[in-house]
Amino acid sequence: MRNGLLVALLLSLMGCLRVPAGLEVVDGFEVEPYLGRWYEIARLDHSFERGLTRVTADYSLRDDGGIRVVNRGFDPAAGRWKEAEGRAYLAGAPGEGRLRVSFFGPFYGAYNILALDLTNHGYALVSGPTRNYFWILARKPRLDPQLLAELVGKAEAWGFAVDRLIHVEH
Repeated sequence: MRNGLLVALLLSLMGCLRVPAGLEVVDGFEVEPYLGRWYEIARLDHSFERGLTRVTADYSLRDDGGIRVVNRGFDPAAGRWKEAEGRAYLAGAPGEGRLRVSFFGPFYGAYNILALDLTNHGYALVSGPTRNYFWILARKPRLDPQLLAELVGKAEAWGFAVDRLIHVEH
């Protein structure tokens, strides 16, 4: 029985690093251009960011070759900033837009880059291991409304519940 529980736990943790069924991550991903500040434009609700506004994610290199991740947002109900620091490492084949990220000890979750524009508009569409986790990130606090509508349309075509998107105030 104990071995069965261990196998079930390992399989569930491995599932946390997958790409949602039927979706693909970007190819040709490079860490260096992705580093720096990203603004959260929209997200699906989840407990670790619930109620936060002015959310940013800052990515920088770690000494061990990984990526330092600092997520920060303002909690208007509490009147204070909340911050979480984590670490991320490349996952999958070289050039795949897949990372494994951890904010809680040895437990990692999937960070899948589904669409990326680093040259023109500066945006990224990111998911977790399932369609329950989704973010639209941008290099600036706001995206052109037409572009945002296109990105939301793309997310809808991929099966994300865009009617539940939270548009983040900055």
